[in-house]
Amino acid sequence: MSYNCDMKSTEQNIVDTAIYVLNENPSATLEMVADKAGISSRTLYRYFNHRNKLLASCKETLTVTCRAAMNAAFDASENPIKQLELTLYAAIDCGSKFAFFDKLNQIMPKQETPETDGNAGQIQGRLFNLIVTLQKQGLITDVLTSAWIYKLFSGMVNTTISAITSGDIAVNDIKRFAWISFSQSIGIQKTAA
Repeated sequence: MSYNCDMKSTEQNIVDTAIYVLNENPSATLEMVADKAGISSRTLYRYFNHRNKLLASCKETLTVTCRAAMNAAFDASENPIKQLELTLYAAIDCGSKFAFFDKLNQIMPKQETPETDGNAGQIQGRLFNLIVTLQKQGLITDVLTSAWIYKLFSGMVNTTISAITSGDIAVNDIKRFAWISFSQSIGIQKTAA
């Protein structure tokens, strides 16, 4: 029992480390991931004998983590503007996990992990539907496409991660600044400062 538990924690450590390393450097080798995880390359290869297998595990972990946070944000309010704001905060809280999740959804072929892609698609689908709803209600601009607004959303999350990492912005201001910047970029003019 203890052996299985140790295997699971080693495997999860590899996946968590890979998310961090590959988000920072998408071309990082498995050896770089192993080094950062504090294990030998041989140990890493025992769990993940191919990069795509590790990426698929990363994507599965990210899908579960980010899906739970994003769904909680969607379900926390009936007000679509508030839902969008809370969803941005949830993505920021997921941090580099959301950023890497977004990158993986763009680069991994859809057929590799159909169940996971369905879950990832559910997250993106809810966000796209929310954007379209806000546009139809005239609450955000309809000049920008929903795909463009999604890119702005992802870009704001990445900008926030960069600001947190650099330490240039007070942590207490980060989410507020992100929401003000994002909301105004999509035509929401009334934002509580």
